Amino acid sequence: MAADGSLAMSGTAGVSAGRANSLQRFARRRSTIAFVMTLPLLVVIVGLVAYPAAFGIYLSMLNRRMTAFAGTLNFELLFESETFWMVAFQSCFFAITAVLLKASIGFWLAHMLHHIPNNRQRKWRGMLLVPWVIPPALSTLGWWWMFDPSYSSINWLLSIISVPEVPWLGHHWWARIAIIMVNVWIGAPFFMIMYLAALKSVPEQLYEAAAIDGATSWQRLRYVTLPMMANIISITVLFSLIVTFANYDIVRVLTNGGPRDLTHVFASYAFQVGILSGNIPRGAAVSLFMFPILAICAFFVLRSVTRRNKEQM
Repeated sequence: MAADGSLAMSGTAGVSAGRANSLQRFARRRSTIAFVMTLPLLVVIVGLVAYPAAFGIYLSMLNRRMTAFAGTLNFELLFESETFWMVAFQSCFFAITAVLLKASIGFWLAHMLHHIPNNRQRKWRGMLLVPWVIPPALSTLGWWWMFDPSYSSINWLLSIISVPEVPWLGHHWWARIAIIMVNVWIGAPFFMIMYLAALKSVPEQLYEAAAIDGATSWQRLRYVTLPMMANIISITVLFSLIVTFANYDIVRVLTNGGPRDLTHVFASYAFQVGILSGNIPRGAAVSLFMFPILAICAFFVLRSVTRRNKEQM
């Protein structure tokens, strides 16, 4: 009996030790460690992104009083609205034009800074980052003073060279240009600092080999710099496109959607319809229209990045 008891105890101890070893092996797996370390971020994403998105979809399917389910009625009414399609056009025009200008100016500034000696480069980097550091609403207010028709400093400078006054905020096309100018002023330094970091990571040996082969500066840019920076350019453009599409403060401070609702973007129009007009479900429906557009852009950009990574491997 004693022998049977000792055997049973040793068997139980062996099972416990086996379970402990399996738990230790499970805890030491990289996937488990990665999941545990990313769990706080997943909680934040679920709480601040997934839940508001799901709640927004739910709101968009209610009636104006939010007392009954209305299905796709809010979306159907938006499709029939001429103002909504003007907002969609303005949002796409604003986002695409602003991002292209920011990417071009940012790349040019990064290229210029890259060829400045390091002891002088810090000073220029600090000065050029100032527009990006200033809060956008405050910066936009300063631009609003410069665009104001009564005491516009820009029109005063134009009058010196005999150029007629420009109705910056009174005509819808000039107002759209003004919004793009402010967005480019604020966002171009972000592109500059990202592209400057990417330029510094390009090996100098590649430029030396290209110079030995007789490549011109344009050929070095096309066949060395741009291919090496392709991924960071794509990711930066995608990130800026998402932020620009959701831009609210510049339009709100500068034009408030005017004149005649012709400078609204999705974010400002959703605020006007949902909060100011008291139609929260329809405002939620307006904001949801950004998702399919940005999802398509993200799909193609990320697919191109993945394809380039596979080719490099």
